[in-house]
Amino acid sequence: MSTAPEVSDAQIVGAPRRADWRLLLSSPLHFLSLGAGSGLAPMAPGTVGTLWAWVAFHLLEGRLDDGQWAALLLAGFVVGWWACTRTAQAMRTADPGAVVWDEWLAIWLVLWVVTPAGWWTQLVAFALFRLFDAAKPGPVGWADRLFKARPGEAPGWRQGFGILFDDLVAAFCTLIVMALWRAGT
Repeated sequence: MSTAPEVSDAQIVGAPRRADWRLLLSSPLHFLSLGAGSGLAPMAPGTVGTLWAWVAFHLLEGRLDDGQWAALLLAGFVVGWWACTRTAQAMRTADPGAVVWDEWLAIWLVLWVVTPAGWWTQLVAFALFRLFDAAKPGPVGWADRLFKARPGEAPGWRQGFGILFDDLVAAFCTLIVMALWRAGT
C-alpha cells in the first residue's frame, strides 16, 4: 500500500516538460494530441501539424462520406478534448505548442466544408487558417483568452477545451472569408 498522497488534476505542479518521442509514445492520448508526432517539429509545430493534417485529409477524403466526416469530427472533438487536456497536464503547461490536434481538427473541418476544391483554393484555406490561428485577430484572440489558466493554476479540462476552441473559431473565421471570397468570384 502506497503512503504517497493522491494528487488531483488541479494540484499538478512542477517545471514545464518538453514534448519528446517518449511522451508521444507513452499514451494513445499523447500520440493523438501531438498529431502523430507532427507536433514535435522543432520550429512552427502548428504549421507542421496543419500540413500533416492536410495530407491526412487527402488520405481519408475519398474513403469517408459526409456523415462519416461529421462523426469523425465530433468524435475527434470529444476524444481530442480529453487528449489535449491530459497532454497539457503531462507537460505542465496550459496550451503547449506541441499539442497540434486542435490544428488537425480545425483544418479538417475547413477542408471538409470547402471541398470539392482545387489545390489553390485549399492552399488559400490553409494560409487563412494559419493566419487566423497564429495572429489571433478579433474573435480568435477572444476565444484564446477565454479559457487561459489563471496564474498558478494547473492545466485542467477548461484549458483542454480552450486548446480546441480557439482553433475552431479560427476555422469558422476562415470559412467566413472563404465564403465571401467565393461569393465575390
